Amino acid sequence: MPLQYPQGTLAEHLACRTDAVVFDVSHLGTVRLEGSQAFSQLQFAFTNDLKKIAPGRAQYTHLLDTHDASVLDDIIVWWVSEEVFDVMPNASNTDQVIAAIGGQDITSSRAVLAIQGPAALARISTFFPAASKVGKFKVAKCDWNGIECTVAGTGYTGEQGIEIAIPNAHASALWAAILQSGVQPAGLGARDTLRLEAGLALHGHELGASISSLQANLEWVVSWSKGEFRGSAALAAEKDRGVSRILRGIATQGRRPPRAECAVLMNDEIIGRVTSGNYSPILEHGIALAFVHPTTAVGDFVTIDVRGTPLSGQIVNLPFIQKK
Repeated sequence: MPLQYPQGTLAEHLACRTDAVVFDVSHLGTVRLEGSQAFSQLQFAFTNDLKKIAPGRAQYTHLLDTHDASVLDDIIVWWVSEEVFDVMPNASNTDQVIAAIGGQDITSSRAVLAIQGPAALARISTFFPAASKVGKFKVAKCDWNGIECTVAGTGYTGEQGIEIAIPNAHASALWAAILQSGVQPAGLGARDTLRLEAGLALHGHELGASISSLQANLEWVVSWSKGEFRGSAALAAEKDRGVSRILRGIATQGRRPPRAECAVLMNDEIIGRVTSGNYSPILEHGIALAFVHPTTAVGDFVTIDVRGTPLSGQIVNLPFIQKK
């Protein structure tokens, strides 16, 4: 997937918010676990509780470091059938995830195409009706022209849509059919601005080494009631003592975008740093995610130091735009 296609990032972003786009996310990993022990392996490895869902559903979850509860990866689990799970890690973390949970790396055998936007399901229904009926966070096996695909109602844009895993040999044909239906291709640039508007964390920025689920303001993905899980002792210790920083959203004035690593100040004192920042095509001003002092609250006014130039901002609720 390129940074952008000829129409450019801004056009791709707006197309996703108003119509539909397709991302080729085949670079992401897929680790398959099968058999009678697969459920228990994943239930212990991840923070969320698989008992909250069932076969035919998907779940967002975290894999933690056992020593300091850092988020080694944030993951979507597709519960494909009773004893079959497809675990979807970030591309660079696939080997690390396999080391923690086992399973088989099937990344190279399939492509994954993510169709996102308010018109996504309507456009898909014109040539792949079964896929268009897969609901939010549902998972189903669907036949397209005699080819078995795995379809999930998941995405990374804040819009409705689906992700289709298809055997490699048939991926080009599916891509062509998607484009023929009127869906535009979109690249990494739009994927990043879309997820930022939706307030979604990116591993390596809002999650990663020395960053816990609690610091990232994602405690909802931690199921304390299910009992022990990988990293639970370290995470519980952090919860008891309180986090040293918390992830917040910042809306800035004007079109100039805040950038990662810029200092965040309040009353001329540094209280944190930006992890992701950009111009919001929908809001038409800058937005940022930043780790700041845990006492920082929604409504507080801050300043972001952008290469020596102060940029006024305010702590706001996430997401920046409502998820669909």
